[in-house]
Amino acid sequence: METILEIKNVKKRFGNKLILKGINLTVKEGEIISVLGPSGCGKSTLLNIIAGILPLDEGVVVIGGKEVSGPNQYLPIEKRNINMVFQDFALWPHMTAKDNILYGLKIKKMSSADMEAALKEVVSLLHLEGLLEHFPAELSGGQQQRVAIARALITKPALILLDEPLCNLDVQLRVEMRTEMAQLFHQLKTTVFHVTHDPSEAFAMADRIIVMNNGIIDQVDTPEVCYVAPRTAMVAGLLGAGNILKKGLPVELASGDAKAGTAGRKIRLQVGKGAVAGIAPNPVHSFAKKSAELRFRPEDCTWVGDAPDEVDLASGRTSDLAGSIAVKVIMSTFEGGLYRVKVATEDQEEFCILSPQLLKNGQMGNVKVEESKLYAYEQN
Repeated sequence: METILEIKNVKKRFGNKLILKGINLTVKEGEIISVLGPSGCGKSTLLNIIAGILPLDEGVVVIGGKEVSGPNQYLPIEKRNINMVFQDFALWPHMTAKDNILYGLKIKKMSSADMEAALKEVVSLLHLEGLLEHFPAELSGGQQQRVAIARALITKPALILLDEPLCNLDVQLRVEMRTEMAQLFHQLKTTVFHVTHDPSEAFAMADRIIVMNNGIIDQVDTPEVCYVAPRTAMVAGLLGAGNILKKGLPVELASGDAKAGTAGRKIRLQVGKGAVAGIAPNPVHSFAKKSAELRFRPEDCTWVGDAPDEVDLASGRTSDLAGSIAVKVIMSTFEGGLYRVKVATEDQEEFCILSPQLLKNGQMGNVKVEESKLYAYEQN
């Protein structure tokens, strides 16, 4: 498979601050890459360097085998064989949808017959029939988004850059559009470099996810691997593991289960009067004589009751509280089908769980998290 984009040791400074600290990445033909990261991590800066909007300070960017940014080479955006879809769609307000879509082909001075054929193709793909003579102000947000995508696709670029393309749409439309975009780009085998702050958008669209943090790449993996095996605490938090427990020390390093791919990565920590087991995504030797933090998702928590004699009516067995965390309920809020419950440990650390039942303020109980979904990281 042909390499479309190569980023080699790219660095960028603003004043004395190093924003990108040596980024290396390769994107293959037909891949959809989504870049995630907290505000200020450098993801938009990287996108703008690829586009040619910003110069880089060190390193090289290669698109379609041609160096476009580097110490001795700079090509403007119009010569990079790329197109970009912006947050606000950036449609010309004085042009009809048709003229907006055809703008790139007119710049290339394509014949009228070829332009009409290309237009017919993208109109059909993006269901824009009946909208071509409308001006952007006469179109809904979703329709404007389709026009912007049609304009990006019609010139058949080597690479399409998406800069937070769905952030201005309402929630339901966002969900619909991300599914349609992923289907369309895969159908056309379009290579896409997509920057977003929304993990669910990245999960829905990407073949691989790049998670950036403070100017470096923390993890590059498929969405599934990023979700089940976040390499750093920042990645875990960004991808939903917002619950944190820090008041514990590693008391046991176990060998793990080689078949499950966790050999040498199990760790046990003291939480209150009990001990819980988790998985360390990085080698456990990094925990030697240091504190650790546990991260996990609210949806991976199970309320297992407040006494060992609580009976499961279906099986007749008593609840197993081994490895659970003793907690006190602080507050419950209804979120449609489930309650989001804030609880506090014996060490007064607070976290949230999701419960199908209402738990009363002040209620004592235990929470259990599946070992493979309890992530342990070296505490900074």
